[in-house]
Amino acid sequence: MIDVAQHTLPVRGRGAIAAQRAIDLVVGVVACAVFALPAVVIAVLVKLTSRGPVVFHHGRVGRGGEVFDVYKFRSMREGTEVDVVHDPALWASYVDHGFKLAPDDPHITRFGRMLRRTSLDELPQLVNVLRGEMSLVGVRPLLAEELALRSPYDQALYRTLRPGMTGLWQTEGRSTVHDVDRLLLDRRYLEQWSPWGDLVILARTPRALVRAGHAQ
Repeated sequence: MIDVAQHTLPVRGRGAIAAQRAIDLVVGVVACAVFALPAVVIAVLVKLTSRGPVVFHHGRVGRGGEVFDVYKFRSMREGTEVDVVHDPALWASYVDHGFKLAPDDPHITRFGRMLRRTSLDELPQLVNVLRGEMSLVGVRPLLAEELALRSPYDQALYRTLRPGMTGLWQTEGRSTVHDVDRLLLDRRYLEQWSPWGDLVILARTPRALVRAGHAQ
């Protein structure tokens, strides 16, 4: 396990952070305009195909360790989050799959499977980006329980930047990337981070999403 006391955390320059925020705002506003109509269509279909709210929110750890509600289109049956917490077998499966439901879990709705496969369920996170809780690019927002499993160094490293909607692990293979490899990708991203590197990841994201959307 890496000890944070034996490693120096990267210094985040004010100029770089400001550039990241500017990219988030400009691209985020454009993305909201582009995806406004698809988002309305998705919201209607979520409501028509299953009972429950259109948008699901859940606590995640952000920059500086602050907890915020991350937003997604609901892809699970209503009450699933309660079932996960109170069912030991379901919780174990949830943890084993990287703190996500297994792809074939019956708690995921039929329409929700499509949303997850294409990452369209994450469109509401543009609100998190505009509010400054997330960035367009970064490490996937982690649950407190998930972050606690990482080394002290990796926990401290995670807290230096806002989590993102897309990132290295998505462009490197998304769900095919194993937990250990994902941790290494997160560490590499956070240690080598720059706003210019974020632009490269943003440019690669559409192709990665199309590839994942066609995966079986």
